Amino acid sequence: MTEENRNPVREATMVEPDATAQSPARVSFTEEMKGYVTFGETDYDRGFRQGKEDDTFLMFHLTITVEDVDRFVADPQHEASAVGYVRCPALGEDMPVEKGVFNLFVDRPGGGRLDKRMLYRLYLNHEEEGPLTLSGFKVIQDDPGYDVWADTTTLFTRLLRGHVGPEEEATAEVFASGIIHIYHRDFLKQLTTMHAEGPTLAERNEARVQFGKVFFGPLWEVYGSRVAGGQTPGIFTRHPGAEDMSPREIPLYTHEGVQNAAHETIYFSTEDKLGLSFERFTRAECDDVVMIVHGLTTSTDMFIMPEHYNLVSYLLDNGFTDVWTLDYRMSNRHTYNLVRNSMTMDDIALFDYPAAIAAMRERIGDRRIHVICHCLGSVSFTMSLFGKAVDGITSVISNSCGLTPRIPRWSWIKMNVAPFFVEYVLGYPYLNPRWSYDRGLSSGKIFSKVNSLFHRECNVPACHMLSLMWGSGNPALYNHENLADITHRRSGDLYGGTSMHYYRHVRKMIRANGAVKYDPNDPKYDRLPNDYFQYAGEIETPVLFMTGEDNRVFTDSNVYCYQRLEELAPGRHELHVFPNYGHQDVFMGKNNHVDIFPRLLEFLDKHSGERQAAGRTESRPV
Repeated sequence: MTEENRNPVREATMVEPDATAQSPARVSFTEEMKGYVTFGETDYDRGFRQGKEDDTFLMFHLTITVEDVDRFVADPQHEASAVGYVRCPALGEDMPVEKGVFNLFVDRPGGGRLDKRMLYRLYLNHEEEGPLTLSGFKVIQDDPGYDVWADTTTLFTRLLRGHVGPEEEATAEVFASGIIHIYHRDFLKQLTTMHAEGPTLAERNEARVQFGKVFFGPLWEVYGSRVAGGQTPGIFTRHPGAEDMSPREIPLYTHEGVQNAAHETIYFSTEDKLGLSFERFTRAECDDVVMIVHGLTTSTDMFIMPEHYNLVSYLLDNGFTDVWTLDYRMSNRHTYNLVRNSMTMDDIALFDYPAAIAAMRERIGDRRIHVICHCLGSVSFTMSLFGKAVDGITSVISNSCGLTPRIPRWSWIKMNVAPFFVEYVLGYPYLNPRWSYDRGLSSGKIFSKVNSLFHRECNVPACHMLSLMWGSGNPALYNHENLADITHRRSGDLYGGTSMHYYRHVRKMIRANGAVKYDPNDPKYDRLPNDYFQYAGEIETPVLFMTGEDNRVFTDSNVYCYQRLEELAPGRHELHVFPNYGHQDVFMGKNNHVDIFPRLLEFLDKHSGERQAAGRTESRPV
């Protein structure tokens, strides 16, 4: 610095940065949008249609960064920076964004609180055309129609000559106009790019929460009021045949589905001090006792449904005359999932099943025990079996998923986003398929109604919520045609609230390509192996791995699990894939007694010792 350029006043006020000062928390995400424009056109829609016909493609790839989350939240303009590039093959090479500004949900002047905009302004330079500005906006508006996705993924776009600020746009020369969109595949990628930076984990989490509230709060404000008021004909008004849970068509927790059997509820406690229960159905003493285990969000009810020939009745009718259904800590008959908790499947494997088997042994002695288990009940029970927490099991039938959870791509996205989003952005301790039936107006009811906007496959809101909570597809858990109509209508009773933490354990297993302990450093679980395949070759209990061919929750998990175990213990286990069935309908379908249960009975008979066939009655006629 030369003497004449020195500024004594500035030098006197300059200080060294405080080494202890902490940078503000930041949030960033990546977004891609693609569409078409027409050169010389000023109308967005005409520009898009003509551009599509002429194949005048335009897209951008941006990384949007909120440099200071606290300032972003407080600023009504919700301004963030954007860097990246714009690609338009008709103009040649990619144009880097020299400066980019993004505004999230700002009020349109004169538009009212239910008329908001997302704004994009990208300053570019083209070698021949000179300075250009990409100016775009998304309309978030309470207008009639089924448009939540369209509103938030459609950008009305113009290329303007020069570097044009907002105040100059009305008089700027329009170089091209059109519309670009976020496609579903790109949106899935975008969800995985959300990144927070901050001095501490707590500050990074808080940054995500605050950004999430700014993003989702206006969506609730704009669309939630319409959902709550039911003002849009054809979407929020009742459809003919839509579910009405009051009064119920079938009593909650009824045992009417099992006839001519003694029934007993047996309570017991686990080592970690939870009270669990069995529902026991008996017709006579039997040397082969069956224990049935449900999945997350369900309960004993899925095996004793009165609207069709259910699994418990089928077993009783076919010689297995002592059947126990376990309501462990995932059951909707208990309240454990209705509070935010840190329980994992290690807890279930280590504490629930050993206590359950002990409670059975107190009453049945050393008789053979066969286990039929489903969903995360199957994952956790096979963990308990192959982790040597339980022994003395004669046979196991595992449905949908055992030691190797595998899920569809969309489910993987949800599993990475949902636990944090639900617990820390929305503030819910759980998700509940029954929310749409809340009395009055509640945030859960609004959430359910908004979710139903994306589901037109049926008129049952609980079914829509289940497709959000589990799997990929519309519907995700089952094939509609396999269910009795009344089963479909009472989905809100058959499934319950779901705590998010179990999802985190499943996510870790998927990343590990097999069942692993959630926290290998916690001494509480020292009795369990870190990898549940460690003793897999030693466990002699035969397992029938079964799944529906159309499984949209755990896809081919059990096929893969069988293949891995076949390498370790050739010929010990079996596999069966049921065509035209999904995840849940293999136990809750109206024709299971014809399509599914005979295969289960065949496996149980094979491993039931010297039981005489004459001791069984014939199954009920089809």
